[in-house]
Amino acid sequence: MSTLCVPSHVPSVTEDCEQLHKAFSGWGTNEGLIISILGHRNAAQRKLIRQVYAETYGEDLLKALDKELTSDFERVVKVWTLDPHERDAYLANEATKKWTSSNQVLVEIACARSPKELLLAREAYHARFKKSLEEDVAHHTSGDFRKLLVPLVSSYRYGGDDVNLILAKSEAKILHEKISAKEYNCDDIVRILSTRSKAQINATLNQYKNEFGNDINKDLKADAKDEYLSILRATVKCLVNPEKYFEKVLRLAINRQGTDEGALTRVVATRAEVDMKIIKEEYQKRSSVPLDKAIAKDTTGDYENMLLALLGLEEEA
Repeated sequence: MSTLCVPSHVPSVTEDCEQLHKAFSGWGTNEGLIISILGHRNAAQRKLIRQVYAETYGEDLLKALDKELTSDFERVVKVWTLDPHERDAYLANEATKKWTSSNQVLVEIACARSPKELLLAREAYHARFKKSLEEDVAHHTSGDFRKLLVPLVSSYRYGGDDVNLILAKSEAKILHEKISAKEYNCDDIVRILSTRSKAQINATLNQYKNEFGNDINKDLKADAKDEYLSILRATVKCLVNPEKYFEKVLRLAINRQGTDEGALTRVVATRAEVDMKIIKEEYQKRSSVPLDKAIAKDTTGDYENMLLALLGLEEEA
């Protein structure tokens, strides 16, 4: 499901570090060399590169990248180079500080990651920011958004496939009653979405559709402009069908007037090693255009080359 292309023969980590240091030296930066290395190494390899680079040159690789690169290319390389849990902590912190009610990054991190991945992101948040993700989310949000988001980011769901069909039937009925009554912020909806396992929620939502005729997200579209309902729909989608959720984020990022580079960078960097292959298939199905062609049309230069490398379109280093 990953689109990352790692060469069959990977140079030693010492050699990778030497080449990166060389890319930063002399007149100008060798962006192609940076892409050929970092754009073709998996998370474990990148972590080791950062470690050895710091030991060898006395500087964090991210700081070196910060000094040498600029703009969207700098951001995609830095976000990609981070350890996945550290990256989630960084993106979550950014989302809390720039919080708006239309920002769905916190939902992505809380719901599209496995229970273990979310726990590791929260630990990385402690280590980097000396406070908890939960307290920052509580501090920067309010009202219904806080009521939903704090339990979502605090959750440690059961990660197995076991489901209770009797419970699924009863909770599908609860959800339908509350949504029909437009009680979108009620405790039961928040409790079910923030505590039940993904398998259990999937069973409940299948029961909901079988029993009441609609997908739950169709019933949550009562007011298309209501941003709380939008966050609620994103929560459901990230929990049960993250590939379709991220396909839509990419489609909106590329097809709007002026590319949303922030969303494009975030999705490619966070999903390239996870399910980007499926997201690409969903995109082509929906748009009748390959994702790489759409990105190549909307981006340029080193930024385009790095994105395409992560999508598996560039030749291996």
